[in-house]
Order: sequence, then C-alpha cells, then structure tokens
Amino acid sequence: MKIFKLTLQHLMLLTGMLFCFSCTEEKPTEIKRETIKVQKNPFRFYRDIEVKPGLNFEVLSWGKGVDSIGGYQILMSDSVRNNYKSTAVERKGIMADVWNMDLDNDGNPELYIQLLSKKNVSDLNVFEYSNGNFNKISFPSLSSSQKKGYNGGDKFFIKNGDLFRSFPVKDEVDSTKTVTKTYQYKLSGNSFSTSEFKPE
Repeated sequence: MKIFKLTLQHLMLLTGMLFCFSCTEEKPTEIKRETIKVQKNPFRFYRDIEVKPGLNFEVLSWGKGVDSIGGYQILMSDSVRNNYKSTAVERKGIMADVWNMDLDNDGNPELYIQLLSKKNVSDLNVFEYSNGNFNKISFPSLSSSQKKGYNGGDKFFIKNGDLFRSFPVKDEVDSTKTVTKTYQYKLSGNSFSTSEFKPE
C-alpha cells in the first residue's frame, strides 16, 4: 500500500511538472529588421560593346567626388578562347560615349572613348586591342589654325566607315554668322592624319 502511495505521488508530481512546462509560454523571438542601404550604381558610365559573337569590350568609369576626375577600365572578354584581359586608365573629363571601329582595316578592333574635358569640349582616347594587349593610339589635338574661332561644341561621327569631327566657328567674313568646320581622320600604322573635309 505504501509503495502504491509513493508511486501515485511520483506520478502526480511528474504530471504536475509536465503541466507546468506545457503552460509556460515562450515569447516569440523578435526579428531585428535592418534597413538595407540601396547603393547607387558605382559606375557613372558603363557600355558593353560586342565586336563579334563571344568578343565583348566593357568600358566603365569610376571616381568619387568631381565627375571629371577619376578613371576608367576596359574589360575584354573572349569567351570563345577563354581569354580575359583588362586595362585601367586615369581620366580627366566626363565619359560621353564609346564605340568600336577598325579604321585602319588591320583586323584589330579599336575603341574610341569620347571625353568631355570641359563643358562642351570633346576629346578622344583611342585603344587598339592587338596581340593580347591594349595599345593606346595618340589622337591628334587641334592645331592652332584648326582652333581659329573654335569654341567647343564638337561632334564626332562616322560616315561610310570614316571618322569625322565637326564644330561651329565664327565666320571669318561675317562675325555674326557661324559656319561648321569638319575634319576627317584617317589611321595608318597607329598614327592619325587629319584633313579638312569640304562637302561638295
């Protein structure tokens, strides 16, 4: 009888403990929500140029602070040959445009990177990709005679596979009028030559 009483007491104690444990309410864990900072595009300029299927050049600019100072990078991806190269260049100017040409028809692609060096003054950086390297080709500045009456407003354009640059200048005869000067650029042996283009 005594054993039965003890066993009954143990069972009641055990039942009571189980009841206590089942009644305790756990507070749900509070999930801390952190505000995720949406980062702006770190590259102010980005362009992907496909030269042919599998061969791409990506050009992107970077730099904190003043827009006109920083750098840019050219990334070459040749997925057919599993070949990947890059080059980094310092820049003074805002990147305005990038395009691909083969002006000298030697089979090596050239990248023409247009920079705004001043508010309305353009310049070109030219790179030819040849034998696994990026070779910079010096683009000629305007000569003193070409600069006569020059005030910016350059436009680079391609016509029939040739590269041209035009800009407005004051008319030498009538200073109240402006005329457009146009120059044609040819590339041979990684050297540019310039001639004034006069439409017929």
